[in-house]
Amino acid sequence: MAQPNSQITDLRQRYRAVRQFTETLATPLGAEDQTIQSMPDTSPTKWHRAHVTWFFETFVLRAFQNDYQSHHPMYNYLFNSYYEAIGNRHPRSNRGLLSRPTIEEISEYRQAIDQSMESFFCTLTDTTDTTILNLIELGLHHEQQHQELILMDIKHALSLNPLAPAYLSTSPSEVTNQTRPEPGLNWVHYPREITRIGHGVETFSFDNEGPNHEVLIQSFNIADRLITCGEWMTFIESGGYQKPELWLSEGWQTVISAGWDSPAYWSQNADKNWQIFTLSGQTKLNPEMPVAHISYYEADAFARWYGARLPLETEWEHAARDLEVRGNFSDKSLFNPLPIQDGSLKLKQIFGDLWEWTASPYVAYPGFSAAPGAVGEYNGKFMVNQMVLRGGSCATPEDHMRLTYRNFFPPHSRWMFSGLRLAKD
Repeated sequence: MAQPNSQITDLRQRYRAVRQFTETLATPLGAEDQTIQSMPDTSPTKWHRAHVTWFFETFVLRAFQNDYQSHHPMYNYLFNSYYEAIGNRHPRSNRGLLSRPTIEEISEYRQAIDQSMESFFCTLTDTTDTTILNLIELGLHHEQQHQELILMDIKHALSLNPLAPAYLSTSPSEVTNQTRPEPGLNWVHYPREITRIGHGVETFSFDNEGPNHEVLIQSFNIADRLITCGEWMTFIESGGYQKPELWLSEGWQTVISAGWDSPAYWSQNADKNWQIFTLSGQTKLNPEMPVAHISYYEADAFARWYGARLPLETEWEHAARDLEVRGNFSDKSLFNPLPIQDGSLKLKQIFGDLWEWTASPYVAYPGFSAAPGAVGEYNGKFMVNQMVLRGGSCATPEDHMRLTYRNFFPPHSRWMFSGLRLAKD
């Protein structure tokens, strides 16, 4: 029998590591924590754990392993997210009503599929169709997306508990709360240029990151760092949430209807001092930390108040092109954005810490076409009413991040780890 090549061996090791990190993230959570769903946009932790397992069962084992028998006849209904071609699905807003299967049964499901995948890896050789390897790689990056969702979703759920419980009480708050002088906001200039944007090399990317294509970028300036909580407090104190002239029409209506007067997870104590809920629990707000959990509407209003704008995603990618993808990612297990750690960088905090809102709507690049079959539903069908964010966050695995990665959310969303970097002409 032909032996697997190094690519298959590396993929197998990566499969084990990614699957284990999901379990590591779930370990601090009890059964009650893993079952709760705090709003329709979020999902219970145990559902995330099951859904990413269902992905491998459905798109790899069931599709390519002879005589494969499904683990449970109802799991295709319970844990399909949005793949219309696969069949009917349990309503997303009702995922928190599923007390069964239990977290123990979900763990058994994960273990069973992992065992089947280990056996499946043993059948792969140098002659294996690359389609199979690409699907496994897609499944791993898909699971890493859900690892970030686990942290985002449980943070929202725990924030609604009057006890303000911590996800990880041992998180190093002395790092996240350390105060240091706030650096001034500097601008980095880029001249008018014709360049290329999008993924174009033979490594993994999601389909929405390509094709690589030529664009004209006009002369622009981009801020060398993220906007801080201290700067956002000035925005609040100047009446930023009370001035309709700063806001897009839909943004202003959202401010009024939702009662926004500060970013998500901000509150004031009895002494009117700002505090913030983090995955380490409630803590004093550090003005030097980058402001997080803001919507596109808020980012856009702040930029207008500042006399600037949000960068286009083409500008962001052009500016970040020659920078190393490193920063405060989930691998550090801080799960909180940090003040600037390396002041020597031309563009600071460009990767990690927070997803950065851009002024670009989430639309297809020229020449884009979705993949055939159900996996083609992964990104393309969401290209409407969403805005692009770039750069990754403190909840993103570092080896999941790329220069060309395009995240996207509706403009009102703010439960994800989102911040802003300014630009101007």
